[in-house]
Amino acid sequence: MHYGPNPNAIYPNEAIKSICFIKNVVTRSNIIVGDYTYYDDINGAEKFEEHVTHHYEFIGDKLIIGKFCAIAKGIEFVMNGANHRIHSVTTYPFNIMGNGWEKSTPTLEDLPLKGDTVIGNDVWIGQNVTVMPGVHIGDGAIIAANSVVAKDVPPYHIAGGNPCKIIKKRFDDELIDHLLTIKWWDWPARKIFDNLDTLCSGELTKIKEI
Repeated sequence: MHYGPNPNAIYPNEAIKSICFIKNVVTRSNIIVGDYTYYDDINGAEKFEEHVTHHYEFIGDKLIIGKFCAIAKGIEFVMNGANHRIHSVTTYPFNIMGNGWEKSTPTLEDLPLKGDTVIGNDVWIGQNVTVMPGVHIGDGAIIAANSVVAKDVPPYHIAGGNPCKIIKKRFDDELIDHLLTIKWWDWPARKIFDNLDTLCSGELTKIKEI
């Protein structure tokens, strides 16, 4: 008996090769992804890492994505390696051009490092979204297509735009607190399978009966 797709498969549904489980295609140790989180891209879903840019091990920042996230094509996670000095006369990166200019190589302390980028569980990110360094997106959040996310998004909120702004809460505070307490994404596969009708129901109070 199967209680859902194999979380260790690259393609959860072999008939749909535009969707892949990200954790099974990443090779970088500084990208951490939970079970069942997928990237959807007809041009190569398994190339997810190409959409995580300016990500250098010597900086030490991580991209951390939770379980059961849905990430649409065109995503770009801009990591801390994209940052330039901002407290000097010029932001120009002379050092990477070489030919003597490397004498101006900045130290990590010179750069505006924002820390890890963290995406919670059950987050839906629409097409062509850019997530800037150090952003935290909470569990159950939704990010509208074509957004540029430069600030944190709380759990179970809908946000969109450039710059991305909070549009509204998905649910009332009581239900949000309940969902953050039960953490359904951590349930075993059998329990999720047995409660799919409730998880996918518009009758929101049913989740409190489990």
